[in-house]
Amino acid sequence: MTGFSDSAQEMSLVAFIAVATVTLLLCVMTGPDRDDLDEFYTGYRSLSPLRNGLAIAGDYISAATVLGTIGVISLTGYDGVVLALSTALSLVLLMFLLAEPLRNAGRFTMGDAFARRAPSRAVRITASAVTLAALLPMMVVQLAGAAHLLSFILGFGSSGFRTGCIIVLGVLMISYAAIGGMKGTALIQIIKTVFLLGTGVILAVLILSRFDWSTAQLLGAAKTGSGAGDAFLQSGLQFGGNELDMISSELTVVLGAACLPHITMRMYSSRSALAVRRSMSWAVSAVVVFCLLITVIGFGAAALVGHGTITASDPQGDTSILLVSQALLGGDASTLETLVFTSVTTAIFLTLLASVAGMILACANSLAHDLFAHGIRKAPAGDATEMALARAAAIGVGIPAIVLAVLARHWNVQPLVTLSFCIGASALAPALVFSLFWRRFTRTGLMCTLIGGTLCVMILMTGTNLVSGSPQSVFPAEDFNWYPFTTTGLVSIPFGFFMGWLGTALSHRGSGERQRRQYEAVEAWILAGAGAGAGAGPGDGGPVHNHRPPA
Repeated sequence: MTGFSDSAQEMSLVAFIAVATVTLLLCVMTGPDRDDLDEFYTGYRSLSPLRNGLAIAGDYISAATVLGTIGVISLTGYDGVVLALSTALSLVLLMFLLAEPLRNAGRFTMGDAFARRAPSRAVRITASAVTLAALLPMMVVQLAGAAHLLSFILGFGSSGFRTGCIIVLGVLMISYAAIGGMKGTALIQIIKTVFLLGTGVILAVLILSRFDWSTAQLLGAAKTGSGAGDAFLQSGLQFGGNELDMISSELTVVLGAACLPHITMRMYSSRSALAVRRSMSWAVSAVVVFCLLITVIGFGAAALVGHGTITASDPQGDTSILLVSQALLGGDASTLETLVFTSVTTAIFLTLLASVAGMILACANSLAHDLFAHGIRKAPAGDATEMALARAAAIGVGIPAIVLAVLARHWNVQPLVTLSFCIGASALAPALVFSLFWRRFTRTGLMCTLIGGTLCVMILMTGTNLVSGSPQSVFPAEDFNWYPFTTTGLVSIPFGFFMGWLGTALSHRGSGERQRRQYEAVEAWILAGAGAGAGAGPGDGGPVHNHRPPA
């Protein structure tokens, strides 16, 4: 039993069904009605900066961010707040450093941006493989987490119910991506962002009103409820005083979160460099407000629910937001209180749906555009063929994610989120920085960064305490923990940058000079935002566009 009232469970179930039906209908209505790649991949770049910014924020605020960060704040206090701030800082870094050059250099996918710098089928194929490696683990986490939350809210704990939830939700998310394309999924993300912020405001107001609008009272009650005393409001509770481990984790979040492909693909839906700046301003504002709200909610969970109840429900604290909602509304909830609780569960459900749909779309786009249309094929595919490939790729990505989520439904899958962030920080971030800003960077350096950074993360991850050696690890009964940190960032991030430098240094001198001259020909256009459009890279075999940079 969950302790939630029958009326709350019934209204939540009705809300889930209504949200799934309405959002799928919206995807059908706004999805592409012609075989046009620009419409499917970018929605004709028709979104205003406000709407595109809300869509970027929606992609960025995943279910792992909502549930996991609130849980960390409720259990570890200060360290959780630092994690929330690092999440916001990551998007600020993307806004000021990468957003405009990335939008100018690419057309549909991250592979386009890489191929502009180093035209090659091997680069396209590698970019697609790293995209899958970065996003597939996170999709598994979201699907498995969705099933766990639904069973927790509705009071069904059977394995068969969880399996059914994963399959139904997975099929629904595949439909969003395959039918709606960029414009359809953007609409879902916008609705999710607005609904999530509104629900967060309601919960934060209810929590603060419970403590007479005094943050001092809230922090004092949270410190007492945490069972950790003064340590709850000091650094070190999450990592046991290991400052290097804390630095590694924060560095991974700051560099990795905003470089994941489902975030960067939103840059290409802006109509100009000015529009992407404005979009990122709205996105950063929404994320910062959200981080402030979840900080209040996390402390409220520690104060009103307590450490023992939270960990008894879920050792990682993922159910903290539901438990604090229940504590605020009480057992015998009125109709208004039931509506508030239903809005919380609906916001979480909508977050899960929208997050996975965006990831499936990013993977499908990369498979169709980078792997099949420009990687395996010697000549670019037609629009109709590539769109069919993209829709088939959405199914091809979604089914393995569903299968893996079913197999992992009883495991602790949270380490997979760390794996995704580590690949983003150690492979994608160095590759983007070098590709966009280093004139001497070569194709060999790019390949070494992408492959070397990814392999380094996967090797080091097997030795962390997330995999074995602790009660919260994937294999709690085993102990082959040989790497002293929770995340790989402290080693894998410098290694990714080093591999890019090493590959460039070892490149053939003539090849390096030729690629440097190719970059210099478009450097001003990429960095200054001189162009309004972005086409395929020179020599990449892509179609010619009106706003092509000077050769």
